[in-house]
Amino acid sequence: MNQSAPPLQPDPIRTIPLNKLAFVASDTPEACAALENLVKRYGNYAVEEADAIIALGGDGLMLQTLHAHMSKGKPIYGMNRGSVGFLMNEYQENDLKERLAKADITTIRPLEMTATREDGDTHRAVAINEVSLLRETSQAARLRISVDGRVRLEELVCDGCIVATPAGSTAYNLSAHGPILPVTANLLALTPISAFRPRRWRGALLPNLARVDIEILDPAKRPVSASADHREFRDVVHVAIKESTELEGLIMFDADHGWDERIQTEMFRY
Repeated sequence: MNQSAPPLQPDPIRTIPLNKLAFVASDTPEACAALENLVKRYGNYAVEEADAIIALGGDGLMLQTLHAHMSKGKPIYGMNRGSVGFLMNEYQENDLKERLAKADITTIRPLEMTATREDGDTHRAVAINEVSLLRETSQAARLRISVDGRVRLEELVCDGCIVATPAGSTAYNLSAHGPILPVTANLLALTPISAFRPRRWRGALLPNLARVDIEILDPAKRPVSASADHREFRDVVHVAIKESTELEGLIMFDADHGWDERIQTEMFRY
């Protein structure tokens, strides 16, 4: 029987060297201009040599950067040169190293997805935000959901479903009317997308160490794809999802506007 980990405490104050910064940027004109200006002021080291990574762009770039440097011990500080920027800090060129020295560092753990296709091929991928299953045709998907080896929902007829981390609970999960989770919560959100039967089922909150197995019923007639963040696999027949016990990412936020504060703001906005 899986047991939840002890409640997470805020990450202890960490002292990290800040002499060597690595900059990465999206390809938008705003991000490229910011990259040029900041490199002139602070230099630019290779990621392998850097003490911290500065990501210039939007949330998509932050997710890409987290995926690329998972478990390397490199904290990532984003500055918004994109659109939404929920995972980013305000863009300012001045006093960058001072901001980094005061920033809060949050540890996040991704989901590990194992997707099996109709032809028997198995694919593995990591999701920082969510694993989502979606119908591929006009036919609704039929899914059987098990938690820790026990069938909890014999049949869910829907457009799909989402298993979201606290970090991803304000993304696709929120758009599907799922709950917003505090970033330190030891929980996962299991959220249906346009559930038809049972029509009133709104989803579930699961312990973060739970294993979720989703079996696709009648996949030949009702094909389903599975996505871990931006990686998609089509025509799956079974998807297993669990929180990683090994991988972790480090993300930095300005101390006066940390992730917890952003999530609290989102909770009272909707």
